[in-house]
Amino acid sequence: MSTPDDLTLWPPAGLRVVAGDLELRWADDEMLFALAREAGRGVHDESVMPFLTPWTRGTPEQIGRSLLQYQWGQRSRLTPDDWALELAVCRDGELLGMQGVFAQKFRVTRVAETGSWLGRRFHGQGVGTRMRVLALHLLFEGLGAATAETAAFVDNGASTGVTAKLGYRDNGVRTLVREGVAAQERRFRMDRADWDARPAALRPEVTMSGVEAVRELLDIH
Repeated sequence: MSTPDDLTLWPPAGLRVVAGDLELRWADDEMLFALAREAGRGVHDESVMPFLTPWTRGTPEQIGRSLLQYQWGQRSRLTPDDWALELAVCRDGELLGMQGVFAQKFRVTRVAETGSWLGRRFHGQGVGTRMRVLALHLLFEGLGAATAETAAFVDNGASTGVTAKLGYRDNGVRTLVREGVAAQERRFRMDRADWDARPAALRPEVTMSGVEAVRELLDIH
């Protein structure tokens, strides 16, 4: 458990975004090892690849190590000009996956991007939509974003379904190399006005803590 001194040294450790039984929170090492084991159980059907970097290929141990290496690297990416907040997704205390928010030059552009993964055994339960809403709430209501962006390969129907439901607008298509083959990625954007226009069903009561300390760390005014 983090102490007040720990939070002074590392403000993200106190970040919480909560709606009902779902929570986004900073992942400490104990959580990361649990999430690595969850990823090793499966994140998606083996016939598809929703990620540009195919970190979900391999044995459970290889997948878990890939997650740990990436997450430990992301922890150092917390400067005002280039930051990543990778948050554990918890439901009633159970770890389900991770939701990230990322930005470069945010103080000037007020534009950030989201990305996530969810353990396959939790798919189809509405968690993907809820965790994205929490991430967007953090960006717009907590950090003062003007625009949130996201992207998904055209064959990732689950991700684009969440994006459409939340009211994003198309923002172009680009061709990337995925596992050695050209693949089309659709990009989307949501401006503050789009966020404010959400239907009532997508406006849960959200509480946040630790945001001001994170804003100070990232020099967001």
